[in-house]
Amino acid sequence: MALKPPSASRILTASLVGTAVEFYDFYIYATAAALVFGPLFFPSDNADLQLLLSFASFAVAFVARPIGALVFGHYGDRLGRKSTLVASLLLMGGSTFAITFLPTYAAIGVAAPAILCLLRFGQGFGLGGEWGGAALLAVENAPPGWRGRYGMFPQLGAPVGFIAANGLFLALGLWLDDGEFLNWGWRLPFAGSILLVGIGLWVRLTILETPAFAAMVKHEKPPAVPLAELVRDHGRATLCGIATAVTCFAIFYIATAFALGYGTTALGYSREAFLQLQLGAILFLAAGILIAGWLSDRTSPQRVLMLGSLSSVVLGATMGPLMQAGTGGVFAFLSLGLFVMGFVYGPLGAFLPGLFPARVRYTGASVAFNLGGIIGGGLTPVIGAALSARYGIGAVGWYLAGAALVSVIGLALLPKEGAGSSVGA
Repeated sequence: MALKPPSASRILTASLVGTAVEFYDFYIYATAAALVFGPLFFPSDNADLQLLLSFASFAVAFVARPIGALVFGHYGDRLGRKSTLVASLLLMGGSTFAITFLPTYAAIGVAAPAILCLLRFGQGFGLGGEWGGAALLAVENAPPGWRGRYGMFPQLGAPVGFIAANGLFLALGLWLDDGEFLNWGWRLPFAGSILLVGIGLWVRLTILETPAFAAMVKHEKPPAVPLAELVRDHGRATLCGIATAVTCFAIFYIATAFALGYGTTALGYSREAFLQLQLGAILFLAAGILIAGWLSDRTSPQRVLMLGSLSSVVLGATMGPLMQAGTGGVFAFLSLGLFVMGFVYGPLGAFLPGLFPARVRYTGASVAFNLGGIIGGGLTPVIGAALSARYGIGAVGWYLAGAALVSVIGLALLPKEGAGSSVGA
């Protein structure tokens, strides 16, 4: 029986759920890397080295992301958005669920961190195709004048996934003692991912192909090699899109993975206390995304992104003083940082697809987003840990300010024809 045309709520739910799974999966890994993966998979007498190796395994996914973007983008532009989105969600969620059952270094030696890194690679590979497809699903179904607000729904998956992951880790910390959490409690969030994946699959299997892709294949053949066409005809737009995406990743992983590791070591917070601070601060990310989505339709995604990027430079300068000003200062930095992130993340769902025509849009948006992720977030927890250990926490803030300047330059150099273009066929 043919599927009925999907309602707006079903389309937006399908785009949001996938990115919620994405950020849930990524954040439970980031949290586990900050709290338990060091002693369990990378044992060492040097606590700093242990944490650095744990964060290095976190960075493996950022190597896999652009590879996944190329593969899923290729098939998304040739075969369609729907089937590619289902495949990316299965790979991403399956890799996360498998970590539930992974033996530790004490049980199987060096095979344990090797398999962990392999599964982390699978997470990143699936994620490489997830965000671009979810963004296209939203904006290619958006009515005129609503592209910014539709495009913010995949972005809202970030605070939803974060709250689910953070809240679960917090509940486990309150329910279990440190020994129980280290022995088996950390596995429960990875097992729980299967529920979110099931919901995401159910929603996505009941939707149709996007109108923009259907119209494109009706009038012209899909590109034989979307990447080749992207590089040949849209190289500058791609580079500017990559630069624009850098800041949101830098803010997110400084305010989450790095801050958690720093807060529970250098600042002496308990795991539960710092998770509570982050759980409250993430609400400011949701508020920032909502405001930025509305402003994007009132002005343009590019203008909102420029405002957010310039604000991020100022944010970096405040990091050192605020993070050393006690609990109030720490919460102020986390809240302000995540609110500003809403302005450099929320409009990307409308902005990046708008840089490319429908025939290479999946590839273009996915490549730009994920390469920006490598530059802005891949090694940020590792670099942050190294900078804070050597130069102090203020140096991490200047690193953030430098990342923001990369986005400012990318937006300033954007081709005129690519700025704020519509997402049609």
